[in-house]
Amino acid sequence: MPLRTRSAFAVGRITTTNNTKFAARTNAVKRLIKARAGTMRLVFARVAVATMIGCVTGPASAGCREDVPQAHLIGQGPFCIFGFCLYDAQLWAEHPPQAFDEPFALLLTYRKTIKAQRLVDAGMGEIERLSQPPLPPATLIGWRKEMARAFKDVGPGDELCGVFLPGRGARFYANGLLTTEVDDPSFALAFFRIWLDPDTRAARLRKNLLGVSQ
Repeated sequence: MPLRTRSAFAVGRITTTNNTKFAARTNAVKRLIKARAGTMRLVFARVAVATMIGCVTGPASAGCREDVPQAHLIGQGPFCIFGFCLYDAQLWAEHPPQAFDEPFALLLTYRKTIKAQRLVDAGMGEIERLSQPPLPPATLIGWRKEMARAFKDVGPGDELCGVFLPGRGARFYANGLLTTEVDDPSFALAFFRIWLDPDTRAARLRKNLLGVSQ
């Protein structure tokens, strides 16, 4: 074989070999990128699932319960009027709060859609009904403003949680987020009496919350 021909043949073989190696390396890189992309998609999917699980199973009420040292579930029950149930209530405390002398958390999980204004109106109506002697107008106006800051519009599954802090006031959460803190012990007592006062309209729920036998 002439020298030029052998050289051209050798160059062709080298070029073919280099092209083959380059193609192999390119395919290897592509496979690596694809594998890593698949791994990243799996990671992102797992993070998304973990986040979703956290949203579903991680109680939004955790924030308010953490405000009560050594809290455990004292009692629970639905609030229903003529068979129409508005929410489910839970009382968390170290001991049943018979004398309003220990902190506790009252968690309400709603079954229906209710506007915040309606919640405020209903709450203030009960506070006025249970207050003896009647509260001064200025106090009612101030407390209504506090309740308006505490409450949000709710729908099925939404949570509102109030924490009673003896001698200090109350703290409120909506779906785990702090909405307001009221530094007024009188307001806190009047507010939680809506559920825990012996003259409450929710007598059956009160017994359930306090763990009292029917």
